[in-house]
Amino acid sequence: MTAPSSELESHLPHAAEGALLEVQSVESKSPMQLAKARLLKDKLSMAALAVVIFFVLAAIAAPILVWVGWLDPDSSHQELLDEYGLAKGAWGGISWDHWLGVEPGLGRDSLARMWYGVTFSLGIALSATVIAVLLGVVVGIVSGVAGGWVDAILGRIIDLTLAFPQTLMLLALNVVAIAFIVEVVGVPQGDAAQSVYVITVLGLFGWTGVARIVRGQVLSLREREFVHAATLLGASRGRIYFREILPNLWAPILVQFTLIMPAFVSAEAALSYLQVSIKPPTPTLGNVLSDALRNAETAPVYFFAPAIAIAALVVSFNLLGDGLRDALDPKSDR
Repeated sequence: MTAPSSELESHLPHAAEGALLEVQSVESKSPMQLAKARLLKDKLSMAALAVVIFFVLAAIAAPILVWVGWLDPDSSHQELLDEYGLAKGAWGGISWDHWLGVEPGLGRDSLARMWYGVTFSLGIALSATVIAVLLGVVVGIVSGVAGGWVDAILGRIIDLTLAFPQTLMLLALNVVAIAFIVEVVGVPQGDAAQSVYVITVLGLFGWTGVARIVRGQVLSLREREFVHAATLLGASRGRIYFREILPNLWAPILVQFTLIMPAFVSAEAALSYLQVSIKPPTPTLGNVLSDALRNAETAPVYFFAPAIAIAALVVSFNLLGDGLRDALDPKSDR
């Protein structure tokens, strides 16, 4: 009767040791690791990320390729045009040398101009987004932490900024503002001054949404123990703003960044149509599409190529922003 009991006891240490090893092999994951895992499982967001990376790499490579002479957005190929200024052959003159054909009238390579235009469009959108996010984050943090009359004044400034008709302001102040940028700031006349104007206006009118979202997050964070502890220890307002609270806001800031970028890409295209943004011969996706509108019937490839590029860029950034928001939100069911 004692043999089975002793045999069972001999197996117990081994079973306990195996259970202990199994427990020890379980590792906890940080919120960043959990968010990364959720994002990697989202196939739609990963596809959008791949498209965004493609456009970013294309924008970085375009000036280099133009500099070495492998990409030529300015040379005219009149021999490829007929007497009406239209590309010879079918599909707008598509060939091995010109994958998207040539533009009507001047005969410049459509792919080269669209590719080089991605650089300027993303550059304008990125610069304006950085200004909008920085301004919105600072205003949102100060408003949320300070409260009282400071919060009330900054809130009215946000409301006043939202009340301004942005498009009309851009059109009305175009000549005056560019003259100020050239004469006072010292920016060269032409594309540089036009770019500075568009970037400044987009940034100064695009920060309000970021400020409101950041303020809402700060209203919760300012009641946390680490903020009270820093206040009791005599930390300055600047330290509380940017050392204690700001590191806890990176998730909503990142999401807002990826959502504002495509809005500014679309805004640049609309401003090009209104003759406010960079003007030809310097290409942007906006002015290439604006020029293509006049030839939509006779050169459909020349029209649809930049339109599809803008749509793909905007949709990819929006899908990536939605995916990041869902991945960083632990309550999301996506």
